[in-house]
Amino acid sequence: MTLHITKVAVGCAELDTLRERMESRSSDGETYLVTRFRPKRESELVGGSVYWIIKHRLVARQEILGFADDPDGKRCRILLSAELRPVRAHPKRAHQGWRYLAAADAPPDLGGAEAEGLSTLPGAMAAELAALALI
Repeated sequence: MTLHITKVAVGCAELDTLRERMESRSSDGETYLVTRFRPKRESELVGGSVYWIIKHRLVARQEILGFADDPDGKRCRILLSAELRPVRAHPKRAHQGWRYLAAADAPPDLGGAEAEGLSTLPGAMAAELAALALI
């Protein structure tokens, strides 16, 4: 069974900000996330996803490709797919670091037309509609 993790997108008020941040780090279809501690269950996480929390909601995910040591030798890099996939907004409390998320608890991806329609909405409007559980 696939295992996922959740992570707060610190400093990102909307999905577009997170997308820009991850694109600035991307190279050859991959990007990365730096974390202080290497997950003990890393073998179960490869093939899973990082689910991003923005404003107390899971809003997007990126596939986990693997793990590597950061050049400073003190941190761990979680290697991710550069593709940021929007998911159906799901409430999630903020936390420090990352937390494991079982596959059964992970929200589904937004479908093709559904995702395209929502991506054209301004971030504030999409957040308000999600708060009202309309999207």
